[in-house]
Amino acid sequence: MEYMKKYEEWLKNSYFDEDTKKELLGIQEDKKEIQDRFYKDLEFGTGGLRGIIGAGTNRMNRYTVQKATQGLANYILKQEAEGAKGVAIAYDSRYMSAEFAQEAALVLNGNHISTYLFESLRPTPELSFAVRELGCAAGIVITASHNPPEYNGYKVYGRDGGQVPPPWDEKIIEEVNQIQDYSQVKRMEKQKAIEQGYFHIIGEEMDRKYLDAVKKQCILPQIIQNAKDLRIVYTPLHGTGNIPVRQVLKEVGFQNVWVVPEQEKPDPQFSTVSYPNPEDPKAFTFAIDLAKEKNADLIIGTDPDADRVGVLVKDETGEYIVLTGNMTGVLLMDYIIGQKKALDMLPKNSAVLTTIVSTKMSKAIADYYGITLFEVLTGFKFIGEKIKEFEENGEYTYLFGFEESYGYLAGTHARDKDAVVATLLVCELAAFYKSQGMNLYEALQTLYKKYGYYKEELRSLTLKGIEGMEKIQMILSQLRKHPPTSFADKDVVEIRDYDQQRSYHLKTGTEVPIMLPSSNVLYFVLEDASWFCVRPSGTEPKVKFYFGVKAKEENIAEQKLRSLCESVMDHMKQILS
Repeated sequence: MEYMKKYEEWLKNSYFDEDTKKELLGIQEDKKEIQDRFYKDLEFGTGGLRGIIGAGTNRMNRYTVQKATQGLANYILKQEAEGAKGVAIAYDSRYMSAEFAQEAALVLNGNHISTYLFESLRPTPELSFAVRELGCAAGIVITASHNPPEYNGYKVYGRDGGQVPPPWDEKIIEEVNQIQDYSQVKRMEKQKAIEQGYFHIIGEEMDRKYLDAVKKQCILPQIIQNAKDLRIVYTPLHGTGNIPVRQVLKEVGFQNVWVVPEQEKPDPQFSTVSYPNPEDPKAFTFAIDLAKEKNADLIIGTDPDADRVGVLVKDETGEYIVLTGNMTGVLLMDYIIGQKKALDMLPKNSAVLTTIVSTKMSKAIADYYGITLFEVLTGFKFIGEKIKEFEENGEYTYLFGFEESYGYLAGTHARDKDAVVATLLVCELAAFYKSQGMNLYEALQTLYKKYGYYKEELRSLTLKGIEGMEKIQMILSQLRKHPPTSFADKDVVEIRDYDQQRSYHLKTGTEVPIMLPSSNVLYFVLEDASWFCVRPSGTEPKVKFYFGVKAKEENIAEQKLRSLCESVMDHMKQILS
């Protein structure tokens, strides 16, 4: 058994420290645990590493971080003069984040690459900003975003400040995979790295530049000054958003901001939530209690690395309800485009960006204002890639981008989703509508009446371990081999296979190429324009199902959505049975 050989190698090899060996000895009777830790190397995927913290080749630990960083260093050094530009590094509030960030820095230093490590935890979008501000060759963030506390991760950013897109991500992966022996890792001791001028600490000066860039995204600053009575409850969910979000809201003029005390401080255990994710309504239990006490107009929560935002507002009954990522996205999109048009600030070549699994209401908004919408693959790096493309060729001017998974970016100061700027603009948006006598729930209803009732839902199947991975592949394989012809009594009229980069029109029998990178995603369009999409998660042992419908009336849209979801999920159960 190959995994047992690897396990024994880690126990015998003097390269691995005694704490690691002690941890591994503690599982010597648990063959299943040994198998899970050693049956494969933790995969360095298109977004980097993500996994459970612990000893083993399939875990996040100092050795897997070192190996990944050596691969990145090899890639950087093969690019002409890139090594001289250095690498910026940030980290969040998770277990081992600071330690992993320093290990990454010292491996880069061992390869004679300078590093700029933040003095303490910082938001992911600030790292994106810092890469560009410092002119670095790359950036690293140690974070597992909104995963449970036992996870950590390692994300790589390119010199444009965006997560590395294809084909460069694959070239980095190749370099990482070529390191077969941990002894190939070059590492410099910290004191030596400091003395030789490779190891640098950054902090307050970069914070100031980043926050100033965020504040420039305000569209109607006078609205904020006139909305001093807007009441906001904010929770950083024990993560990195606490200081920058509060600071930027204060500096632009919001005076009534209350932070959830139980979730204010960094906590790697995320002890007040089962899952530190602003997509999860249960994460807002404490925030809702505080909001009721303060009679808040809205509740905002950011995830641990402060790149995602969740928003709650009062509905017609006065209860706080969660806005989905799509709802917040279309509110922001309509506001940004509409206000810039009213102020004659809308460039003629304006473009907005979203992903293939996000609401189609964004297309209706773009069409209404006569601007161009681009849909990209899931993952904000593809939005960042488009921003770079626009800046290089000048064909379009980027206004705003969002994805349904609670990620938004206004401005080009960062090239990844930015919860700090999104929080600022959601609060400005709320101030604007309050000046019109509406809250954000009522504003959303106005948009539905204007553009139609678009409803979406995300469901997922969690399938862990080797068997789970095989089942996920089986679902995609069966859908390709035996594509269903109808769901919820509606015919399938189009199947988009992003892996094959082809769209198949079932009624006409024609094929059309898809001009996006290859990705293991299937997308089905029904005769009434309802749709659903299937894709394996890139960060969790899940297969995700995205659904979308449209109707002229809300109750009909909700009924259509329910029927579609049930029909598709029943079909998945049949595949797995």
